[in-house]
Amino acid sequence: MGSQVVRTLLEAGWDVVVLDKLTYAGKRVFLEGLSHRFIEGDVCDMATAESAVEGVNAIVHMAAESHVERAITGPDAFVQTNVVGTRVMLDAACRAGVARFIHVSTDEVFGAAGPTETFGVNARLRPGNAYAASKMGAEAMVHAWRHTHGYPATIVRCTNNYGPRQHPEKAIPCWSLAAIAGGPVPVQGQGTAVRDWLHVTDFARGIVASLERWKDAAVWHFAGQQHRPNRVVASTIAELCGVSELSFGPERLGQDARYSLDDASTRTELDWEPQVSLEEGLSDAIEWYRVHGDLWDD
Repeated sequence: MGSQVVRTLLEAGWDVVVLDKLTYAGKRVFLEGLSHRFIEGDVCDMATAESAVEGVNAIVHMAAESHVERAITGPDAFVQTNVVGTRVMLDAACRAGVARFIHVSTDEVFGAAGPTETFGVNARLRPGNAYAASKMGAEAMVHAWRHTHGYPATIVRCTNNYGPRQHPEKAIPCWSLAAIAGGPVPVQGQGTAVRDWLHVTDFARGIVASLERWKDAAVWHFAGQQHRPNRVVASTIAELCGVSELSFGPERLGQDARYSLDDASTRTELDWEPQVSLEEGLSDAIEWYRVHGDLWDD
């Protein structure tokens, strides 16, 4: 997501500074050939944060631990990066007078949606796992800095992003690489969990719209409105790769059955809507992983 936001910001004429710790999911090569200033460091370190925000006029805060399964076995890292890191970045940005701060959150802060339920921007937060809880804590930090310091910040929530350069621990690259290798394609449980898929280029366009049509204290929802059970998406990927076998394993602990965001106001106010269909996006993603799948061999 971060590497695509950099690309889309540059295309829109922005100068970009990137702060990244380059942990297991980040690779410097993803920004190769792009005009930007790069700082390798930790958002939890105040001196690093102060250096990164100096002279900038907007921040898109995306740094996060984001894989739910890792949060189940190691939640402390999620609290540290997602809550403490957000607090540090807000504090540094506020004291430096950065005029716009966008905090990127997730649809998971609402927990599971019922079969026909859709969450608006003011729906009750009820996270169902440690990752989602840490993102709710980060949102609380944003609200605290708004209230205490009058700091201009907005919150963006989005549905499941997918596309090139995504780590294979995530569903679509995992399924794509398995299918490219000839299968079977592994699915958790019976694959009945429903997710809404948003191509990363559409998400990045939404971030640029949020910056260029700035509205202090706004909450924007970006959704693909392309809801599918996991087994359907896995099957589609398998078919596109010429394989048919899925393998079903244990269900993920605490699996949320469905997520869904109401993004009608975002579409109207930001003049935004997704442009990439799930079918087109999956085909493109598979081809990217067919060429670049060995990036994670180390």
